[in-house]
Amino acid sequence: MSLFISSLNSGSNGNCYYVGNHQEAVLIDAGISCRETERRMDRLGLSMKTVKAIFISHEHSDHIVGVDRLARKYKLPVYITPGTLRNTRLSESAITFQPLRGYEPVLVGDLSVTAFPKQHDAADPHSFLVSFGGINVGVFTDIGTPCTHVIDHFKQCHAAFLEANYDDDLLALGRYPYFLKQRISGDNGHLSNRQALDLFLNHRPVHMSHLLLAHLSRDNNSPQVVANLFAPHLAHTQLVVASRYAETAVYQVSGVMK
Repeated sequence: MSLFISSLNSGSNGNCYYVGNHQEAVLIDAGISCRETERRMDRLGLSMKTVKAIFISHEHSDHIVGVDRLARKYKLPVYITPGTLRNTRLSESAITFQPLRGYEPVLVGDLSVTAFPKQHDAADPHSFLVSFGGINVGVFTDIGTPCTHVIDHFKQCHAAFLEANYDDDLLALGRYPYFLKQRISGDNGHLSNRQALDLFLNHRPVHMSHLLLAHLSRDNNSPQVVANLFAPHLAHTQLVVASRYAETAVYQVSGVMK
């Protein structure tokens, strides 16, 4: 048994993550347009026919801008917490919304998707664990600090999308105003490269085969900086730095270490 994963886009310009088996798949967030989602999946050899649901982490536009069109066109249910839904402008009359609650698994075919709370400056933010046949894939982005909810689920993962939003020095020396730097680096902001590495080093399970670093800042980070930071510590885990401009490859997560 395997799960197949890809980042279709990752960054403040849009976030969308694909997780599925051979029969069905889910999208975690839909922060790029329907057309761009279709194009990127087509280039990867993935079909929207396998996507059975969309799960929304929180209401910020870079996570929901494509929801309306995708859900309508493909008649997809959208799983979202009531608190998050109240803070969006999504049309409740045109989309089938399903209530999402922390620690209540949702079955999508043979996939099980469990949401759990996280710390971020949104109404009711959640991260996700997608499971199939004993294989777990976590989506951990837009996190101010790795709380116990995040740590407990990270420990279960065979693969994970993990936020590495900013480099401390680049943020401190950059052009952002002070209040924005404080928001980004605060407990309800985003995860730094160093925080992401500490989470990986202290809580990585022995069976983690893939780590996709996600939601990199355009101005306060670079793929090479974060890749160099992680490189000495990877052992058997394959590192991928997700792009804010293009999809990653599709990675097969089997739970079998090579």
